[in-house]
Amino acid sequence: MRSLRGQAVIVTGASAGIGEATARRLFAEGANLVLAARRQERLHLLKQELESNSLGVRQTSPSPSVLAVTADITQEEDRKRLVRETMETHGRIDGLVNNAGFGHRGPVELVPVEKIRQNFETNLFSLIALTQLVIPVMRAQRAGRIVNVGSVAGKIARPFSSIYDATKHALEAITDGLRGEMSLFGVQVVLIEPGYILTEFLQVANQVSSPVVENAGPYAPFLAEFSRLSDKARAIAGHPDEIAQLIFRALANERPRFRYAAPRHAQVFLAMKRFLPERLFDYFSLRQMGLKGS
Repeated sequence: MRSLRGQAVIVTGASAGIGEATARRLFAEGANLVLAARRQERLHLLKQELESNSLGVRQTSPSPSVLAVTADITQEEDRKRLVRETMETHGRIDGLVNNAGFGHRGPVELVPVEKIRQNFETNLFSLIALTQLVIPVMRAQRAGRIVNVGSVAGKIARPFSSIYDATKHALEAITDGLRGEMSLFGVQVVLIEPGYILTEFLQVANQVSSPVVENAGPYAPFLAEFSRLSDKARAIAGHPDEIAQLIFRALANERPRFRYAAPRHAQVFLAMKRFLPERLFDYFSLRQMGLKGS
């Protein structure tokens, strides 16, 4: 493991869930954090908490710093400001954790195309645009890590979640292609594939998807069963700290893996997807969701 002491790391979506847990984990390792999120109050509360706990950081003085930047990464000016303030403060960017994102649920037939575009805008296009701003810095340094937070859904598309899953499928391809390009300049690119994690993600997905879900027509009984089983899945859900640990490993390992997945159920499902015949995997997964595959 290499030390993260003094390294400048940007974390998007840092005000809750995986982003918040990642901020705590990296700060404990001595990284200088640049935290970005839309919710200013929560972001600054996290900054105050970290700074007040700096005595527990695993390093000698000076203590790591925390720069909180209220930003919506779907906005070009906010992305530029995030990178500009990072460079003004630290003069370099050693890590970028692309974590911001949300999910839109519902049958493909019923989800408005504009909502689909919004999901791609946040989960993919804005992530790419921010990465494009960071790449020249890392390329000039001939060093850096780009960590994209994807999902098991990037490999396993599910009924009623295929809009979100499509954004994560696309992120798989972008990450793989970018990894080859950045290897020319000593920059490493890693993908994180979380499974079901206990965060606000599902609550937000339910809120943004409610107009479609509440008017699902012929899909209504299937969506109700899908939601019921999704609630039961909390029993196997992981904690954000598990993903934060993977992100730390992606940034700190001398030779990081191309992909990291957690918790255990995520690893199992990815292995099943890889080795089972597609028809058998589809049958199994649909039955698990209370749906009958043909």
